[in-house]
Amino acid sequence: MAKRRYEVHPVSGKNSLRFWPDAVSPLRVIWNFTIISLGRISPSFHIKNFLYRLLGVKIGQNASVGLMVMLDIFFPETIEIGDNVIIGYNTTLLGHEFLKDEWRKGKIVIEKDVVIGANCTVLPGVIIGEGAVVSAMTLVNRDIPPRSFYGGVPARDLRAEK
Repeated sequence: MAKRRYEVHPVSGKNSLRFWPDAVSPLRVIWNFTIISLGRISPSFHIKNFLYRLLGVKIGQNASVGLMVMLDIFFPETIEIGDNVIIGYNTTLLGHEFLKDEWRKGKIVIEKDVVIGANCTVLPGVIIGEGAVVSAMTLVNRDIPPRSFYGGVPARDLRAEK
């Protein structure tokens, strides 16, 4: 379960998003946002992958991060993308989440040969197994097993529903 693979940081007095400057330098966030914004609009996978690697994202050979994909601006280094992965248009990869009384940080691991459809959201602490397919508009809030086909909000095994 993904819950065991992220750090929990309790806060009190204000909602956790108000504490983001305590978690990461504002200058670092500006840098990350600028580089990620350039990568989002770049049609070149070579340029895009180069830019993301500058931020500490681990990207495998022949990985294709689609147009307008949004990587975590606070903690891009929590993202690992394997070889030959396809991430579809406008997907969001979040290595953190801010809740009312706490914020969480965890790695996202996308193993090799994974396909993630357009407009998906992947939350922290998740592993998407080798060869898995995630359909468009899926909320990935738990691990996806290797060579499976998941989709929906929240993600569920679509092959099991036949």
